[in-house]
Amino acid sequence: MRRNDFLSHVAWTGSGIAYALSGAGIFSGRALADAAATTQFVQISDSHIGFHQPANPDVSATLKASVDAINAMPVQPKFVVHTGDITHLSTQAQFDDARAILSQLRAPLIALPGEHDVLGDDFKTYRTNFGIEDAEDGGWASWDDAGVHYIALLNVFNFEKMGLMGNDQLAWLKKDLQSQYQQTPIVVFTHVPLYALYPQWGWTTQDGASALAMLSGFDHVTILNGHIHQIVTHVEGNIHFASATATAYPQPQPGTAPNPGPLTLPHDQLLHAIGYRTVRLDTGTAAIEQHPLG
Repeated sequence: MRRNDFLSHVAWTGSGIAYALSGAGIFSGRALADAAATTQFVQISDSHIGFHQPANPDVSATLKASVDAINAMPVQPKFVVHTGDITHLSTQAQFDDARAILSQLRAPLIALPGEHDVLGDDFKTYRTNFGIEDAEDGGWASWDDAGVHYIALLNVFNFEKMGLMGNDQLAWLKKDLQSQYQQTPIVVFTHVPLYALYPQWGWTTQDGASALAMLSGFDHVTILNGHIHQIVTHVEGNIHFASATATAYPQPQPGTAPNPGPLTLPHDQLLHAIGYRTVRLDTGTAAIEQHPLG
């Protein structure tokens, strides 16, 4: 999907990356018409609505605090994306609760699934509640806006083992990228990290290297993911990776615990470990600022 009116189709969906896109140049021939394009957005992730454990006894409250903060931005984002694990056990009641909070966002919304949103290999409930409008049959999508090419990939097909996209999605991605110029700024959204962040805990995508090889030929690529509930940045060539904090609870840093899982902190420390972030894309380069809830 590459229509500039994409946003008119997504006003009710999603959960959490909020983009305030200001007047960006469009591509003319093989060059940017305006190199000073600026994109502002906010990312939230891993709200885990339905989670009830000491790591955060009230995940609905912390998600709502993030929504309220986004709504208070003086310039509203152009669209919002949630990078997965909207719910904890993918029940309809949990999706209903998540929608009740996320529908309060003033900006349009887009939501990707995490593995917790498709338990039992069932994408039906997720798609009914938050499926990306006009997505491909597999659920992935792309669109152009303000000189930036956006791609939403689904890489939770292998669930808790590690991420997986599959051959159909990779074939679609190859075709999608063939229509883009090398100078086109590319922003990719996933739930699980596309690179080998920490394979011992499944924090990688089994076929991610194939996608990264396709993206490596572009001048500016930003890949934003959730899943690991903490900030980790990484650079490979022109590809910049940045994982997000959750709005629910943190997880331990890679290798500092026997397994990943909810990390229980004192309440004041919890609020400093969760939240959202704003991002600006200036001539394709992402500048990220964290906004903890505490």
